[in-house]
Amino acid sequence: MGSQAPLGLPTIDFSDVHKYNRGTLVWDSTKTQVLEALQDYGCFEASFNRISPATRKSMFASLEQLFDLPLETKVRNIPDKIFNGYIGQAKEIPIYESLGIEDPESFTNLMWPHGNTEFSNNIQVYREKLREVDEIVRTMVLESLHMEKYIEEHMELTSNLIRVMKYRAPEKDESNMGLLSHADKNMLTILHQNEVEGLQVQKKDGEWIKVKLSSNSFVVMVGETFRVWTNGRLHAATHRVVMSGDKNRFSIGFFSVPKWGKILKAPEEMVDDEHPILFKPFDFGEFMKFFSRKENVNDKFGLEKYCGVSY
Repeated sequence: MGSQAPLGLPTIDFSDVHKYNRGTLVWDSTKTQVLEALQDYGCFEASFNRISPATRKSMFASLEQLFDLPLETKVRNIPDKIFNGYIGQAKEIPIYESLGIEDPESFTNLMWPHGNTEFSNNIQVYREKLREVDEIVRTMVLESLHMEKYIEEHMELTSNLIRVMKYRAPEKDESNMGLLSHADKNMLTILHQNEVEGLQVQKKDGEWIKVKLSSNSFVVMVGETFRVWTNGRLHAATHRVVMSGDKNRFSIGFFSVPKWGKILKAPEEMVDDEHPILFKPFDFGEFMKFFSRKENVNDKFGLEKYCGVSY
């Protein structure tokens, strides 16, 4: 009896995929794989060489410096929008802390008043390269759903946020839960990590996949608002971080986030007899205010409660 292959995420090679080669064989082949993965898993592993090993090494070294800064420095990161600043010191997950970066130059000057050009340049590189991947994936989804006429409008729905995260190795008798299970609320997430594993993704049948990534791999993940926009045709991936061992885990996330004031709804073409409307139109900013309340913040059905048609 043959042994089963180890459980893992679908892996898709993006090395030869660029915005300028839409309509080519490699684009169309990749597009098919992307839609299948986002429907079945809500995420996939993307491999590409857009970020050099030197930049990657420098970036993670910079993250160690950043999170070693005093707490009073990190908490200066207070943005206008909920959840875009410093997060840490939570009782449920004391080993986790993160910082949102809306503007790399302003953020760098806030953390290092005397400057840190290397950190600022690295963040800019990640932002530029991952924004391109975000646009490619979302374009492929809309093409696959025959929604090409909405591509420009769809991109205009979002801005982007970089979030850097540290999961320190748990101390003796301390919980190893680095991040509670949840689905992201934004449109699309792209995650990159150092060599320390811990990310887990839940399949539709409830089974958890331990994500193992190579150094040039990224996880591309559907957020709940992309599920709303496609009226349930995409699966928003539930995920968590569980730590083991004695090494700290660092990760970088690129988030395409709906703009506050924009109304999110599924286009009429996404609604038919087989796909009745799932969510009422809503303002993302108002939803985030609702979600930030203590009784809602860890509720996996928060979006359904807020604007679900049948909840």
